[in-house]
Amino acid sequence: MKLEDILRSATEGDASDIHIIAGHPPVLRVHTVMTPLDCPALTAETVRGMFEQMASKESIETFDRQKDADFSFAIKGVGRYRVNAHMQRGTLGLAMRVVKTKVPPLPDLNLPEVISRLTYLPRGLVLVTGDTGSGKSTTLAAMIQAMNERYRKHIITLEDPVEYTFESNKCLLEQRELGHDMPSFASGLKHALRQDPDIILVGEMRDLETTALAITAAETGHLVLSTLHTVNASQTVERIIDMYPAAQQNQIRSMLSNTLQAVVSQTLFSRVDKPGMAPATEVLLCTPAVRNIIREARTFEIPNVIDTNRAIGMCSLDSSIAELYFNGMISREDAIAQSAYPDKLERQLVA
Repeated sequence: MKLEDILRSATEGDASDIHIIAGHPPVLRVHTVMTPLDCPALTAETVRGMFEQMASKESIETFDRQKDADFSFAIKGVGRYRVNAHMQRGTLGLAMRVVKTKVPPLPDLNLPEVISRLTYLPRGLVLVTGDTGSGKSTTLAAMIQAMNERYRKHIITLEDPVEYTFESNKCLLEQRELGHDMPSFASGLKHALRQDPDIILVGEMRDLETTALAITAAETGHLVLSTLHTVNASQTVERIIDMYPAAQQNQIRSMLSNTLQAVVSQTLFSRVDKPGMAPATEVLLCTPAVRNIIREARTFEIPNVIDTNRAIGMCSLDSSIAELYFNGMISREDAIAQSAYPDKLERQLVA
């Protein structure tokens, strides 16, 4: 089976990921379910040939030296992909994430209306968090596109790799890819501050230097959007604080309390009413009370603050999951399995 045939099958089947491993037929992830294609197992030579067809000379050299390589790949008329090449049991494996080329409008994502309001913020730090594959990149892309269509501003995105490709609309929009256009997120962000941006998208706050620069950029009047692999708002705040040495944590609590505007935490569910996925979303908005909680190291109070401020758009993960269930979009088993407090949610669903 040729590489293009596998990728066309993935597009036709609405797959999110493609796994190509020697000794197995290609496997697609369709709405979270792993589904093998009906074809013979691939040989090691075939997989290597597919890798060399996709990767640049630099990526091949990186893989041969490190046994891992990340790169992007596109076939005109078929799609774009984020690819990881790796070794497993002595043979080459390829994990490919399908990158949607068309940015979906924000209202089409079944997200709370408050997320649209975040695109009107003039400055500060907005974080979209969740596990891998939870829809963070899609949410951020839709937010960037909404601003691109509304403002006359300068937007810079720093990505690994570039996923959605934007056309400058009212905004001037530049996209920089890790490895091709910059050596690291920290380097790209440091130099972006000298490129007259109004809005900066940082693909991921992976390390202390990137995090510190993102907070500094937000402090100096920019709107900064980024991601973290955390599952809720309180964990997100703690993760940022814990990146810093103990002696600096009081200072960073104060800085974060002044710059953080919102945390949006997402989890994706397979829909039972029709093919597709639905997001459950926790939203924390940084009110004066929340800023005090961050400043005074009382993050354990954040869940209670979210529950008592639903009127202004805050929402807990479990209440979002319950809403999906009562609307007939997800199964009871999935709802309880992904819940932050399964026993409590189970009682709520029975009621």
